[in-house]
Amino acid sequence: MTGPDQIARLAIALDEVKPPVRRRIEVPLAIRLDRLHRAFQVVLGWEDYHLYEFRIGRDIAYGVPDPDWDFPGSSSRPANNATLADLLAQTRNKTFKYVYDFGDDWRHTVKLEALVAARSPGRA
Repeated sequence: MTGPDQIARLAIALDEVKPPVRRRIEVPLAIRLDRLHRAFQVVLGWEDYHLYEFRIGRDIAYGVPDPDWDFPGSSSRPANNATLADLLAQTRNKTFKYVYDFGDDWRHTVKLEALVAARSPGRA
């Protein structure tokens, strides 16, 4: 059962680097993608100077639409109009890409590891 009160545990791996760079983060399933980008910036140590996209395959991308930068076969949908739940609903294996800095092309593989119910502040 999924719902807006669910917490998503995500595993983030920076592709093609040695030693491996991996992080885990827990965020609300209902988080908007522009806010998820900000959370990724903090946990990965990036400084939010560049454009980004969340990608599913070659055809679906969410980010900050930029008319001067377009990938063949892809047009970025506004990240502030979609949530992590929306993104995950479009994946087959609950995995997607996060690309930061199109010039340096830092690609990350993000996988949903678990969905858990959010706890009330008073519950342990």
